[in-house]
Amino acid sequence: MSGTAEYLAEGPRVGIRHYTHEDGAEFTARARESKELHQPWLFPPTGIAAYGSYAGRLLEDPTKAGFLVCEKDGGGIAGFININNIVEGAFLCGALGYGAFAHAAGRGLMSEGLDLVVRHAFGRLGLHRLEINVQPDNAASIALARRCGFRLEGFSPEFLYIDGAWRDHERWAVTADMIRT
Repeated sequence: MSGTAEYLAEGPRVGIRHYTHEDGAEFTARARESKELHQPWLFPPTGIAAYGSYAGRLLEDPTKAGFLVCEKDGGGIAGFININNIVEGAFLCGALGYGAFAHAAGRGLMSEGLDLVVRHAFGRLGLHRLEINVQPDNAASIALARRCGFRLEGFSPEFLYIDGAWRDHERWAVTADMIRT
């Protein structure tokens, strides 16, 4: 397992843990290998300096929580799932973003990892609702949301600025009462 952190939760094949600065070399190498898989949807950091800033925000900003999905057999990083815009109080919600790395894509590892993150968010983090905003043509991301029990709630035109343009997104969500514990 890269880094020094222990798993926050484990499934049969993966564990989730927080990012560490020591993960930079592996993360960025995996991101470079996965460029064709990610683009035009996602642009994770591919250089060490960019990773340092990215991981730093996830580690230091209380409105964010970042998780690496790691294969238990060898501990390699299979993907990442971040909860952004965490709001407490009456809302208790966060917005999920995620990506699989090419070597792990299509193997069900991200489904297992996302399930662990959702349960962690509704348990330890005390959230009530999680949202995923995904571009309508990103079939793999929509399939992952659907597999993990998220429901389609709406459409948001020109929602996020990605790759030089404002992109439409579908809004998927799950609430704590929808997840069996």
